[in-house]
Amino acid sequence: MPMKRTNVYADPEDLAIIKEASKRRGISEAEIIRQGIHLAAMANRVWDEPLFSRTFEGPGRTPSKAEVRDTVADAVRRETDSGTAQ
Repeated sequence: MPMKRTNVYADPEDLAIIKEASKRRGISEAEIIRQGIHLAAMANRVWDEPLFSRTFEGPGRTPSKAEVRDTVADAVRRETDSGTAQ
């Protein structure tokens, strides 16, 4: 993918940290800055669909530890009985 050049102002202390990291990691300062830009872009991305776009039927409350354990045990038992467990 082609890159696009841009200019930004940065805190001198941040640039010094990037310079040290560049030497330590053996990669260019520009690569560290590109990684930081990518992380910032992804952290601020607005997704077209919400993370939890589907709803599921349930009791409308958080199940207890025993209810979760029993539900999982029942599911394992059903898979084992049907011969689909691996």
